[in-house]
Amino acid sequence: MDDFNPYAPFDSVPSFTLKSTDIAHGELLPAQHRAGSAGGSDVSPQLSWSGFPSATKSFAITCYDPDAPTGSGFWHWAVYNVPTSVTSIETGAGSAGGALPPRSLMLKNELRRREYAGAEPPEATGEHRYVFAVHAVDVDHLDLDPESTPAVLGFNLHFHTVARALLVAAASFDDEV
Repeated sequence: MDDFNPYAPFDSVPSFTLKSTDIAHGELLPAQHRAGSAGGSDVSPQLSWSGFPSATKSFAITCYDPDAPTGSGFWHWAVYNVPTSVTSIETGAGSAGGALPPRSLMLKNELRRREYAGAEPPEATGEHRYVFAVHAVDVDHLDLDPESTPAVLGFNLHFHTVARALLVAAASFDDEV
């Protein structure tokens, strides 16, 4: 799997460090982070980040599958207005019944659920990349309609991201979970 960056066509921003105790860059997603119908549990992964610029006023967290057979990819998760005092989230924080940091807001994913949607690559579509991103944002509050889509969040992040950290994992229909 290559070091894919779906943000490469846009203005370049510095990067910082994103780690996880649950998933590894360039490796397959463990079962619990896949959809129930794909042998998983729709559990959002633990993430922690460091080294972001001092201009950071908040964070946004997204998970995007650019390989979904849609022509526009598939948004699995979108969280924004995460305070700068927060530099990690626990396993399951974005899952149904999970607890995101105070003030953080989550948009509905492509399945119209306000939670993390695990990987579920369709049969015969090959390996999919799941791009987990933490965006360092230059405002403490993005004022979005709570019914906005993750693409609208991405549009706003284009103008307010001062740095970005990526962790890319993979899954395919044929993976054993």
